[in-house]
Amino acid sequence: MRRVLDLTRRRLVGGGLAVGGATVAITGSAHAQGSRAAPAGTAGGFEMPAESARHERTFMQWPVNLDVYDRKSLAATQKSIALVANTIMAHEPVVMLVADRDAADARGHLDRRIDIWAIPTDDLWCRDSGPTFVKNAAGDLAVAHIQFNGWGNKQPNRNDRRVAALVARRLGLPLLDSGLVGEGGGIEHDGAGTLLVHASCWVNRNRNPQDQSEIERLLLKALGGRKMIWAPGIKGADITDYHIDALARFVSPGRVLIQLPDRIDPADPWSKAAFETYETLKRETDANGRKLDIVVLPEPVDIRSRARDFVASYVNYYVCNGAVVGAEFGDDRADEKALRTLKALYPGREIASLNVDPIGKAGGGIHCATQQQPAAGRPTGR
Repeated sequence: MRRVLDLTRRRLVGGGLAVGGATVAITGSAHAQGSRAAPAGTAGGFEMPAESARHERTFMQWPVNLDVYDRKSLAATQKSIALVANTIMAHEPVVMLVADRDAADARGHLDRRIDIWAIPTDDLWCRDSGPTFVKNAAGDLAVAHIQFNGWGNKQPNRNDRRVAALVARRLGLPLLDSGLVGEGGGIEHDGAGTLLVHASCWVNRNRNPQDQSEIERLLLKALGGRKMIWAPGIKGADITDYHIDALARFVSPGRVLIQLPDRIDPADPWSKAAFETYETLKRETDANGRKLDIVVLPEPVDIRSRARDFVASYVNYYVCNGAVVGAEFGDDRADEKALRTLKALYPGREIASLNVDPIGKAGGGIHCATQQQPAAGRPTGR
């Protein structure tokens, strides 16, 4: 997702239009003073709810890092972040995380109803550096702390590595140490026990020293999962090492949406990796032993942006209360197909399709920029 060290999503492996792009990851430490930390492996009884479950609010981060953006692209990206936040605000509360020194600038772009919390940030990727919330059977919340380190220390993350712990402290929630380094964009969870990941961004020395079986055990424990689906991904090809959330998403338990090119391009490693994930999903079952219902969405081709590393992922959408907030890319035919597909998959929800090209140029999408806080208490539906 980032330009630092020329590690944009596609740059290391060469060109070629591929599957919408992948998200980012980073390392770090620093439990915020005052949050209630628990040792690794004590998240028993907590589970990550489905994104489609009722939310208390959405968290987002205000990008400010001029080591990552030039001033022109930063201003454009901030406007896109504000557009996403203002759109979500029509459906549920939004909190923008931003340092005091940047709060006035952020406020000038944001709906007045959006809360600003004085938590310093570097970049916008709240899915990766923000808090991953889990919930127990009594409806109590905690934060499963998967430590962010800048996608394997590929990008400066002095502030972002501390975001999750600081949010937990402000909310007064337990901070449950997962024993892992990684990012929320590297995990898909169906809310019913099944996790989907690319091995490339978890079984990777730039994040975790453990072997795959131990990483699986820790992830399942942290998020309350019972079944892990591993697909290979691509290691070292982009800054995220190929996050899953720009390729394939759980719509509901047992149903997956995946964005694919028309066919495999043997010269394009992203195309090959996307179809490897697709073939994995076709073979796999969920935590309840069901074969997966896989919905395939074509990727856009004739898009507005000509940026080399642009991420054009329809599946990197965000599900909020009563709505789905996604992107359109200027390919009328593909945009319309994506809109119809999301309407069919999420009946009863409003579908918003936004032009957020500056976020795509930065290497991600709307899902990458958002993080949901589930509603506390027992489930109540949408």
